[in-house]
Amino acid sequence: MTDTADHSPIGLAGRITTATRGADGAGEVELRIRGGTETFLARSMDPLPVGAPVIVLSTLGPRTVVVSPWADPVESLLEL
Repeated sequence: MTDTADHSPIGLAGRITTATRGADGAGEVELRIRGGTETFLARSMDPLPVGAPVIVLSTLGPRTVVVSPWADPVESLLEL
């Protein structure tokens, strides 16, 4: 039996590897998925710089995701 959660990028956190341009165009995001690391096209409401942490909100096909900026609560605690 295949676990569909292992194949869906929705809800996964990642980092932007190629800056997004908001409404002007997609960038790329790297995600840990299916036991490895994969790169997806990333769309966002606002431009996001390389290295920005994001979370996947939805998909626009098999290799394109919609992302939003995300602050990891654990990393925030480590900075105190």
